[in-house]
Amino acid sequence: MRKMQRGLAVMAFAAIGSIVAFAQAPAGQAPAGAQGRGGGAPPAPASFFITSVGKGDGANYGGLAGADAYCAQMATAGQLPTPPGRTWRAYLSATAQGGQPAVNARDRIGAGPWHNKNGQLIANNVADLHGDVERDRNTINRNFALNEKGEPVNGVLPPGTPPDPARPNQHDILTGSDSHGRARPASDGDTTCSNYTSNASPAPGTARGQGPGVWLGHHDRTGGGNSSWNATHKSNGCSQANLVSTGGAGLLYCFAAN
Repeated sequence: MRKMQRGLAVMAFAAIGSIVAFAQAPAGQAPAGAQGRGGGAPPAPASFFITSVGKGDGANYGGLAGADAYCAQMATAGQLPTPPGRTWRAYLSATAQGGQPAVNARDRIGAGPWHNKNGQLIANNVADLHGDVERDRNTINRNFALNEKGEPVNGVLPPGTPPDPARPNQHDILTGSDSHGRARPASDGDTTCSNYTSNASPAPGTARGQGPGVWLGHHDRTGGGNSSWNATHKSNGCSQANLVSTGGAGLLYCFAAN
């Protein structure tokens, strides 16, 4: 009987301790040891998206700073709070110009990890994003590379699907980069539309890819002779019409850099 009474007393004290702990916990926060029971961890904050629309002036974003500002603007429009300690950056490389060194897109976006608006992992770090150690360690594809609204971006329609004027292909995303996320060599000519300050079209008679343009990736990993998300082909010009003509809209990849 005495053993039973002691057991009941211990159970009573434990229950009282739990009640006190919950009562003292800050509002909306479970006490230590209680977190993770039931519903699981909340989704990670969004730190990656594709802009739902381009600026409308082709590849002319006013340079890297202007492109970064556009990413921040679109994040605000999509009600994406900037994660603490991070800054929105456009995934763009720039070539050496005017005494300024080249800039690599991979060096502008922080260390990761990055998640889309649904909290789904895009990549853990820069090496995984670019396949430095193992190919396809990121989830940039038509299912996960969402815009700031959490919506999929128009890509190539599945085989046999009739064209839909209301759903134009916009899978060309501006990067100005090679597949490793670095600026392309000067011998390649203009690969960044004068570092995102030009909306010029090629002169009449210019061979495709030989005039002004910007290197593009395909977010849906479809078309262009390879499946690169950041270095599929060069645009045939820098104007809005030039970008639209090959399946684009002047869209950007935006990452929250830490």
